[in-house]
Amino acid sequence: MSGLLRVCTAGSVDDGKSTLIGRLLHDSRSVYEDQIHSVESASRNRGAGRIDFSLFTDGLKAEREQGITIDVAYRYFATARRKFILADTPGHEQYTRNMATGASTADLAILLVDARNGVRVQSRRHARIARLLGITHFVLAINKMDLVDFDRGVFDAICDDFEDLLRGATLHPIPLSALHGDNVITLSERTPWFEGPSLLEYLETVQIDLDATNKPFRFPVQLVLRPTHDFRGYAGQIASGTIRRGDTVTVWPSGRTTRVARITTWDGDLDVARAPMSVTLVLEHEIDISRGDMLASGEVHVGKRFEAEIVWMDERPLDPARMYLAKQTTRLVGAEVDHGLVLNQIATTTVTTARPLIFDRYAENRFTGSFILIDPVTNFTAGAGMIVGPVRERDGAAVRPSAAARLARLARQAGSDAEATEAVRLALEEILS
Repeated sequence: MSGLLRVCTAGSVDDGKSTLIGRLLHDSRSVYEDQIHSVESASRNRGAGRIDFSLFTDGLKAEREQGITIDVAYRYFATARRKFILADTPGHEQYTRNMATGASTADLAILLVDARNGVRVQSRRHARIARLLGITHFVLAINKMDLVDFDRGVFDAICDDFEDLLRGATLHPIPLSALHGDNVITLSERTPWFEGPSLLEYLETVQIDLDATNKPFRFPVQLVLRPTHDFRGYAGQIASGTIRRGDTVTVWPSGRTTRVARITTWDGDLDVARAPMSVTLVLEHEIDISRGDMLASGEVHVGKRFEAEIVWMDERPLDPARMYLAKQTTRLVGAEVDHGLVLNQIATTTVTTARPLIFDRYAENRFTGSFILIDPVTNFTAGAGMIVGPVRERDGAAVRPSAAARLARLARQAGSDAEATEAVRLALEEILS
Protein backbone atom coordinates (compact mmCIF):
# COMPACT_ATOMS: atom_id res chain seq x y z
CA MET A 1 0.00 0.00 0.00
CA SER A 2 1.36 3.43 -0.92
CA GLY A 3 0.18 7.01 -0.94
CA LEU A 4 -0.71 9.60 1.66
CA LEU A 5 -3.80 9.32 3.88
CA ARG A 6 -5.10 12.39 5.70
CA VAL A 7 -6.93 11.48 8.89
CA CYS A 8 -8.78 13.64 11.42
CA THR A 9 -10.24 12.82 14.80
CA ALA A 10 -13.70 14.01 15.79
CA GLY A 11 -16.07 13.58 18.68
CA SER A 12 -17.14 15.08 21.97
CA VAL A 13 -14.83 16.57 24.57
CA ASP A 14 -12.99 14.07 26.82
CA ASP A 15 -13.68 11.11 24.53
CA GLY A 16 -9.92 10.53 24.23
CA LYS A 17 -8.95 11.86 20.80
CA SER A 18 -5.55 13.23 21.81
CA THR A 19 -4.78 10.14 23.89
CA LEU A 20 -5.59 7.88 20.95
CA ILE A 21 -3.33 9.75 18.52
CA GLY A 22 -0.57 9.89 21.13
CA ARG A 23 -0.85 6.13 21.69
CA LEU A 24 -0.86 5.53 17.93
CA LEU A 25 2.28 7.61 17.46
CA HIS A 26 4.05 6.10 20.45
CA ASP A 27 3.30 2.44 19.75
CA SER A 28 4.09 2.75 16.03
CA ARG A 29 7.50 4.19 17.00
CA SER A 30 6.77 7.51 15.28
CA VAL A 31 8.03 9.83 18.02
CA TYR A 32 11.62 10.67 18.91
CA GLU A 33 13.26 9.71 22.18
CA ASP A 34 13.57 13.32 23.31
CA GLN A 35 9.83 13.82 22.75
CA ILE A 36 9.11 10.75 24.85
CA HIS A 37 11.36 11.98 27.67
CA SER A 38 9.74 15.43 27.54
CA VAL A 39 6.22 13.95 27.73
CA GLU A 40 7.21 11.58 30.53
CA SER A 41 8.58 14.51 32.52
CA ALA A 42 5.46 16.60 31.92
CA SER A 43 3.26 13.62 32.85
CA ARG A 44 5.03 13.19 36.20
CA ASN A 45 4.64 16.91 36.93
CA ARG A 46 0.91 16.63 36.32
CA GLY A 47 0.60 13.45 38.36
CA ALA A 48 -0.70 11.59 35.32
CA GLY A 49 1.41 8.46 35.76
CA ARG A 50 4.38 7.39 33.67
CA ILE A 51 3.15 8.87 30.40
CA ASP A 52 0.15 10.97 29.35
CA PHE A 53 -0.25 10.19 25.65
CA SER A 54 -2.42 13.27 25.02
CA LEU A 55 0.63 15.49 25.55
CA PHE A 56 2.08 14.35 22.21
CA THR A 57 -0.57 16.50 20.50
CA ASP A 58 -1.81 18.98 23.13
CA GLY A 59 1.08 21.41 22.91
CA LEU A 60 -0.51 24.70 23.93
CA LYS A 61 -0.11 25.75 27.56
CA ALA A 62 -3.86 26.30 27.89
CA GLU A 63 -4.51 22.82 26.49
CA ARG A 64 -2.29 21.16 29.05
CA GLU A 65 -3.71 23.23 31.90
CA GLN A 66 -7.35 22.50 31.02
CA GLY A 67 -6.87 18.99 29.65
CA ILE A 68 -8.69 19.82 26.41
CA THR A 69 -7.72 20.36 22.78
CA ILE A 70 -8.19 23.93 21.52
CA ASP A 71 -6.29 24.22 18.25
CA VAL A 72 -5.86 21.64 15.50
CA ALA A 73 -2.65 19.65 16.02
CA TYR A 74 -1.10 17.98 12.96
CA ARG A 75 1.25 15.03 13.26
CA TYR A 76 3.06 13.22 10.47
CA PHE A 77 4.18 9.59 10.53
CA ALA A 78 4.71 6.66 8.22
CA THR A 79 4.70 2.89 8.30
CA ALA A 80 6.03 0.43 5.74
CA ARG A 81 2.64 0.50 4.01
CA ARG A 82 1.52 4.14 4.01
CA LYS A 83 2.23 7.73 5.02
CA PHE A 84 -0.18 9.62 7.26
CA ILE A 85 -1.10 13.15 8.28
CA LEU A 86 -3.11 13.06 11.51
CA ALA A 87 -5.19 16.06 12.57
CA ASP A 88 -6.26 16.08 16.21
CA THR A 89 -9.29 18.38 16.32
CA PRO A 90 -10.96 19.86 19.41
CA GLY A 91 -14.16 18.34 20.80
CA HIS A 92 -15.41 21.32 22.78
CA GLU A 93 -18.43 23.07 21.25
CA GLN A 94 -16.69 26.44 21.56
CA TYR A 95 -14.01 25.28 19.08
CA THR A 96 -16.30 23.68 16.49
CA ARG A 97 -14.85 25.98 13.81
CA ASN A 98 -11.38 24.55 14.51
CA MET A 99 -12.76 21.04 14.07
CA ALA A 100 -14.22 22.02 10.69
CA THR A 101 -10.84 23.41 9.65
CA GLY A 102 -9.06 20.17 10.51
CA ALA A 103 -11.66 18.01 8.79
CA SER A 104 -11.75 20.09 5.59
CA THR A 105 -8.67 18.36 4.13
CA ALA A 106 -9.19 14.88 5.59
CA ASP A 107 -9.85 11.72 3.58
CA LEU A 108 -11.01 9.71 6.61
CA ALA A 109 -12.41 10.64 10.02
CA ILE A 110 -12.00 8.76 13.27
CA LEU A 111 -15.16 9.38 15.31
CA LEU A 112 -14.48 8.72 18.97
CA VAL A 113 -17.22 7.84 21.44
CA ASP A 114 -16.78 7.26 25.16
CA ALA A 115 -18.25 3.80 25.78
CA ARG A 116 -19.68 4.99 29.12
CA ASN A 117 -21.55 7.96 27.66
CA GLY A 118 -22.57 6.72 24.22
CA VAL A 119 -23.37 9.09 21.36
CA ARG A 120 -23.61 12.70 22.55
CA VAL A 121 -24.74 15.92 20.87
CA GLN A 122 -21.23 16.99 19.90
CA SER A 123 -20.52 13.53 18.48
CA ARG A 124 -23.50 13.94 16.16
CA ARG A 125 -22.51 17.51 15.26
CA HIS A 126 -18.97 16.46 14.33
CA ALA A 127 -20.27 13.53 12.29
CA ARG A 128 -22.55 15.88 10.38
CA ILE A 129 -19.76 18.38 9.74
CA ALA A 130 -17.47 15.63 8.48
CA ARG A 131 -20.17 14.42 6.08
CA LEU A 132 -20.81 17.99 4.87
CA LEU A 133 -17.09 18.31 4.20
CA GLY A 134 -17.23 15.32 1.86
CA ILE A 135 -15.70 12.63 4.09
CA THR A 136 -17.14 9.24 3.18
CA HIS A 137 -14.93 6.88 5.21
CA PHE A 138 -15.26 6.74 8.99
CA VAL A 139 -13.77 4.73 11.82
CA LEU A 140 -16.17 4.54 14.74
CA ALA A 141 -13.68 4.27 17.60
CA ILE A 142 -15.60 3.27 20.70
CA ASN A 143 -13.05 4.21 23.32
CA LYS A 144 -12.62 3.46 27.04
CA MET A 145 -14.02 -0.04 26.61
CA ASP A 146 -11.91 -1.06 29.62
CA LEU A 147 -14.24 1.03 31.81
CA VAL A 148 -17.25 -1.05 30.75
CA ASP A 149 -15.43 -4.39 31.04
CA PHE A 150 -15.24 -4.72 27.24
CA ASP A 151 -18.99 -5.40 27.12
CA ARG A 152 -19.99 -6.36 23.59
CA GLY A 153 -23.57 -5.22 24.24
CA VAL A 154 -22.37 -1.65 24.87
CA PHE A 155 -20.32 -1.76 21.66
CA ASP A 156 -23.24 -3.04 19.56
CA ALA A 157 -25.67 -0.47 20.97
CA ILE A 158 -23.42 2.45 20.03
CA CYS A 159 -22.89 1.00 16.55
CA ASP A 160 -26.68 0.85 16.09
CA ASP A 161 -26.99 4.53 17.06
CA PHE A 162 -24.62 5.52 14.26
CA GLU A 163 -26.30 3.53 11.48
CA ASP A 164 -28.81 6.28 10.61
CA LEU A 165 -26.38 9.12 11.29
CA LEU A 166 -23.89 8.24 8.53
CA ARG A 167 -26.06 6.81 5.78
CA GLY A 168 -24.19 6.49 2.50
CA ALA A 169 -20.78 6.46 4.19
CA THR A 170 -18.40 3.59 4.93
CA LEU A 171 -18.33 2.94 8.69
CA HIS A 172 -15.83 0.65 10.40
CA PRO A 173 -16.42 0.23 14.17
CA ILE A 174 -13.53 -0.72 16.48
CA PRO A 175 -13.65 -1.27 20.28
CA LEU A 176 -10.68 0.52 21.84
CA SER A 177 -8.87 1.46 24.98
CA ALA A 178 -6.52 4.25 23.91
CA LEU A 179 -5.07 4.44 27.41
CA HIS A 180 -4.03 0.77 27.48
CA GLY A 181 -3.54 0.26 23.72
CA ASP A 182 -6.26 -2.35 23.13
CA ASN A 183 -6.90 -2.76 19.36
CA VAL A 184 -4.84 0.32 18.51
CA ILE A 185 -1.80 -1.33 16.95
CA THR A 186 -2.62 -5.02 17.43
CA LEU A 187 -5.77 -6.93 18.35
CA SER A 188 -6.47 -7.24 22.06
CA GLU A 189 -7.02 -10.49 23.91
CA ARG A 190 -9.66 -8.68 25.95
CA THR A 191 -12.00 -8.45 22.93
CA PRO A 192 -12.08 -12.04 21.60
CA TRP A 193 -15.49 -11.29 20.07
CA PHE A 194 -14.02 -8.59 17.78
CA GLU A 195 -12.73 -10.05 14.52
CA GLY A 196 -11.90 -6.90 12.57
CA PRO A 197 -8.44 -5.39 12.02
CA SER A 198 -6.83 -3.11 14.57
CA LEU A 199 -7.00 0.64 14.03
CA LEU A 200 -3.52 0.94 12.50
CA GLU A 201 -4.02 -2.07 10.24
CA TYR A 202 -7.30 -0.63 8.98
CA LEU A 203 -5.73 2.77 8.29
CA GLU A 204 -2.91 1.09 6.41
CA THR A 205 -5.20 -0.97 4.17
CA VAL A 206 -8.38 1.07 3.65
CA GLN A 207 -9.02 1.83 -0.01
CA ILE A 208 -9.98 5.45 -0.69
CA ASP A 209 -10.10 7.09 -4.09
CA LEU A 210 -7.62 9.92 -3.63
CA ASP A 211 -6.86 10.39 -7.32
CA ALA A 212 -8.00 13.85 -8.41
CA THR A 213 -6.90 13.05 -11.97
CA ASN A 214 -10.08 11.01 -12.46
CA LYS A 215 -12.22 14.15 -12.26
CA PRO A 216 -12.90 16.67 -15.07
CA PHE A 217 -10.11 19.13 -15.81
CA ARG A 218 -10.20 22.32 -13.76
CA PHE A 219 -7.46 24.98 -13.91
CA PRO A 220 -8.05 28.25 -12.00
CA VAL A 221 -5.77 30.94 -13.41
CA GLN A 222 -3.50 32.45 -10.76
CA LEU A 223 -1.27 34.65 -12.88
CA VAL A 224 -0.88 35.81 -16.48
CA LEU A 225 2.78 35.52 -17.53
CA ARG A 226 4.07 37.88 -20.21
CA PRO A 227 7.90 37.83 -19.97
CA THR A 228 8.40 38.70 -23.68
CA HIS A 229 6.26 40.15 -26.44
CA ASP A 230 5.81 36.74 -28.10
CA PHE A 231 4.88 34.70 -25.00
CA ARG A 232 1.63 34.76 -23.06
CA GLY A 233 0.99 31.96 -20.56
CA TYR A 234 -1.48 31.30 -17.79
CA ALA A 235 0.02 29.98 -14.56
CA GLY A 236 -1.77 28.03 -11.86
CA GLN A 237 -2.25 24.70 -10.15
CA ILE A 238 -4.35 21.98 -11.74
CA ALA A 239 -7.22 21.51 -9.31
CA SER A 240 -8.42 18.26 -10.87
CA GLY A 241 -8.15 16.20 -14.00
CA THR A 242 -5.49 15.76 -16.67
CA ILE A 243 -4.49 18.02 -19.56
CA ARG A 244 -2.55 17.13 -22.72
CA ARG A 245 -1.01 19.26 -25.41
CA GLY A 246 -3.66 19.77 -28.09
CA ASP A 247 -6.63 19.25 -25.76
CA THR A 248 -9.66 21.51 -26.16
CA VAL A 249 -10.55 23.65 -23.14
CA THR A 250 -13.21 26.24 -22.40
CA VAL A 251 -12.39 29.56 -20.77
CA TRP A 252 -14.92 30.58 -18.14
CA PRO A 253 -16.84 32.80 -17.54
CA SER A 254 -16.51 33.99 -21.15
CA GLY A 255 -17.33 30.54 -22.59
CA ARG A 256 -14.68 30.84 -25.34
CA THR A 257 -13.13 27.57 -26.58
CA THR A 258 -9.51 27.03 -27.57
CA ARG A 259 -6.74 24.44 -27.55
CA VAL A 260 -3.68 24.01 -25.37
CA ALA A 261 -0.61 24.78 -27.49
CA ARG A 262 2.04 24.20 -24.79
CA ILE A 263 2.35 23.00 -21.21
CA THR A 264 5.40 24.68 -19.76
CA THR A 265 7.26 24.33 -16.45
CA TRP A 266 10.57 25.51 -15.04
CA ASP A 267 12.12 22.24 -16.22
CA GLY A 268 10.75 22.51 -19.76
CA ASP A 269 7.65 21.63 -21.77
CA LEU A 270 5.44 18.65 -21.02
CA ASP A 271 3.13 16.57 -23.17
CA VAL A 272 0.76 15.88 -20.27
CA ALA A 273 0.11 17.32 -16.79
CA ARG A 274 -2.09 16.09 -13.94
CA ALA A 275 -3.51 17.38 -10.67
CA PRO A 276 -2.04 18.75 -8.44
CA MET A 277 0.84 19.94 -10.66
CA SER A 278 1.60 23.64 -11.03
CA VAL A 279 2.13 24.53 -14.70
CA THR A 280 1.79 27.32 -17.24
CA LEU A 281 -0.57 26.78 -20.18
CA VAL A 282 -0.11 28.50 -23.53
CA LEU A 283 -3.25 28.62 -25.69
CA GLU A 284 -3.65 28.64 -29.47
CA HIS A 285 -5.92 31.70 -29.56
CA GLU A 286 -5.62 35.20 -28.11
CA ILE A 287 -8.38 35.37 -25.48
CA ASP A 288 -8.91 37.92 -22.72
CA ILE A 289 -8.08 35.88 -19.60
CA SER A 290 -7.16 37.14 -16.15
CA ARG A 291 -6.69 35.90 -12.60
CA GLY A 292 -9.86 34.24 -11.32
CA ASP A 293 -10.90 32.83 -14.71
CA MET A 294 -10.91 29.08 -15.15
CA LEU A 295 -9.88 26.73 -17.95
CA ALA A 296 -12.04 23.63 -17.87
CA SER A 297 -13.32 20.64 -19.76
CA GLY A 298 -16.77 19.17 -19.38
CA GLU A 299 -19.76 20.78 -17.70
CA VAL A 300 -19.31 23.49 -15.07
CA HIS A 301 -21.77 25.75 -13.29
CA VAL A 302 -21.43 29.48 -13.92
CA GLY A 303 -23.68 31.78 -11.94
CA LYS A 304 -24.21 34.40 -9.28
CA ARG A 305 -26.61 32.47 -7.04
CA PHE A 306 -26.08 29.10 -5.41
CA GLU A 307 -27.13 27.11 -2.39
CA ALA A 308 -24.39 26.36 0.12
CA GLU A 309 -23.78 24.89 3.56
CA ILE A 310 -21.92 27.49 5.62
CA VAL A 311 -19.99 27.01 8.85
CA TRP A 312 -19.81 30.41 10.57
CA MET A 313 -16.46 31.08 12.26
CA ASP A 314 -16.68 34.72 13.31
CA GLU A 315 -17.71 35.89 16.77
CA ARG A 316 -19.51 38.71 14.99
CA PRO A 317 -22.79 37.24 13.60
CA LEU A 318 -23.39 37.06 9.88
CA ASP A 319 -25.47 40.04 8.79
CA PRO A 320 -27.59 39.49 5.65
CA ALA A 321 -27.53 43.24 5.01
CA ARG A 322 -23.74 43.33 4.76
CA MET A 323 -21.53 42.61 1.79
CA TYR A 324 -18.79 40.03 2.33
CA LEU A 325 -15.99 38.83 0.08
CA ALA A 326 -16.22 35.29 -1.26
CA LYS A 327 -12.94 33.64 -2.24
CA GLN A 328 -13.42 30.56 -4.39
CA THR A 329 -10.33 29.07 -6.09
CA THR A 330 -8.48 32.19 -7.31
CA ARG A 331 -11.60 34.32 -7.73
CA LEU A 332 -12.55 37.03 -5.22
CA VAL A 333 -16.02 38.60 -5.48
CA GLY A 334 -18.51 40.45 -3.34
CA ALA A 335 -21.17 38.21 -1.82
CA GLU A 336 -24.32 38.34 0.27
CA VAL A 337 -25.97 35.57 2.31
CA ASP A 338 -29.74 35.36 2.66
CA HIS A 339 -29.97 34.88 6.45
CA GLY A 340 -27.92 35.35 9.59
CA LEU A 341 -25.66 32.90 11.40
CA VAL A 342 -23.84 32.96 14.72
CA LEU A 343 -20.48 31.51 15.80
CA ASN A 344 -20.16 27.74 15.11
CA GLN A 345 -23.61 27.57 13.52
CA ILE A 346 -24.07 25.47 10.37
CA ALA A 347 -26.93 26.14 7.99
CA THR A 348 -28.08 25.85 4.40
CA THR A 349 -28.07 29.30 2.80
CA THR A 350 -28.46 31.03 -0.55
CA VAL A 351 -25.41 33.05 -1.59
CA THR A 352 -25.58 35.86 -4.16
CA THR A 353 -22.33 37.14 -5.67
CA ALA A 354 -21.58 40.38 -7.49
CA ARG A 355 -19.87 38.55 -10.36
CA PRO A 356 -20.32 34.99 -11.65
CA LEU A 357 -18.42 32.13 -10.01
CA ILE A 358 -17.31 29.01 -11.87
CA PHE A 359 -18.03 26.07 -9.61
CA ASP A 360 -18.92 22.42 -9.18
CA ARG A 361 -21.00 20.85 -6.46
CA TYR A 362 -18.85 20.19 -3.41
CA ALA A 363 -19.87 16.53 -3.47
CA GLU A 364 -18.33 16.25 -6.95
CA ASN A 365 -15.21 18.42 -6.51
CA ARG A 366 -14.02 19.63 -3.10
CA PHE A 367 -11.68 22.21 -4.62
CA THR A 368 -14.05 24.05 -6.97
CA GLY A 369 -17.05 23.45 -4.71
CA SER A 370 -15.66 25.22 -1.65
CA PHE A 371 -15.23 28.87 -0.72
CA ILE A 372 -14.57 31.12 2.24
CA LEU A 373 -16.32 34.31 3.31
CA ILE A 374 -14.08 37.21 4.34
CA ASP A 375 -15.12 40.24 6.35
CA PRO A 376 -13.93 43.16 4.18
CA VAL A 377 -13.43 45.42 7.21
CA THR A 378 -11.33 43.12 9.40
CA ASN A 379 -10.06 40.78 6.64
CA PHE A 380 -11.03 37.92 8.98
CA THR A 381 -12.07 34.56 7.51
CA ALA A 382 -15.63 34.65 8.77
CA GLY A 383 -17.12 31.50 7.24
CA ALA A 384 -16.42 28.38 5.21
CA GLY A 385 -18.86 27.18 2.59
CA MET A 386 -19.61 24.02 0.63
CA ILE A 387 -21.64 24.54 -2.53
CA VAL A 388 -24.73 22.33 -2.79
CA GLY A 389 -25.80 23.48 -6.26
CA PRO A 390 -26.95 26.42 -8.38
CA VAL A 391 -30.19 28.27 -7.63
CA ARG A 392 -32.64 28.61 -10.49
CA GLU A 393 -35.06 31.52 -10.25
CA ARG A 394 -38.72 30.66 -10.70
CA ASP A 395 -40.69 32.63 -13.25
CA GLY A 396 -42.15 35.70 -11.61
CA ALA A 397 -40.28 35.15 -8.34
CA ALA A 398 -39.20 38.30 -6.58
CA VAL A 399 -35.43 38.52 -6.18
CA ARG A 400 -33.85 40.79 -3.56
CA PRO A 401 -31.42 43.07 -5.40
CA SER A 402 -27.76 42.60 -4.55
CA ALA A 403 -25.71 45.31 -2.85
CA ALA A 404 -24.02 46.10 -6.17
CA ALA A 405 -27.41 46.55 -7.84
CA ARG A 406 -28.64 48.80 -5.03
CA LEU A 407 -25.52 50.98 -5.31
CA ALA A 408 -25.94 51.27 -9.08
CA ARG A 409 -29.61 52.29 -8.65
CA LEU A 410 -28.66 55.00 -6.14
CA ALA A 411 -26.08 56.39 -8.56
CA ARG A 412 -28.58 56.46 -11.44
CA GLN A 413 -31.24 58.21 -9.33
CA ALA A 414 -28.89 60.99 -8.22
CA GLY A 415 -29.24 64.43 -9.79
CA SER A 416 -25.48 65.06 -10.18
CA ASP A 417 -22.12 63.34 -9.93
CA ALA A 418 -21.57 64.86 -6.49
CA GLU A 419 -24.94 63.59 -5.24
CA ALA A 420 -24.22 60.14 -6.71
CA THR A 421 -20.83 60.00 -4.98
CA GLU A 422 -22.30 60.99 -1.62
CA ALA A 423 -25.24 58.54 -1.92
CA VAL A 424 -22.93 55.64 -2.76
CA ARG A 425 -20.54 56.61 0.06
CA LEU A 426 -23.34 56.61 2.65
CA ALA A 427 -24.74 53.34 1.36
CA LEU A 428 -21.30 51.69 1.53
CA GLU A 429 -20.84 52.87 5.10
CA GLU A 430 -24.21 51.33 6.01
CA ILE A 431 -23.40 48.04 4.27
CA LEU A 432 -19.94 47.68 5.83
CA SER A 433 -20.81 48.90 9.33
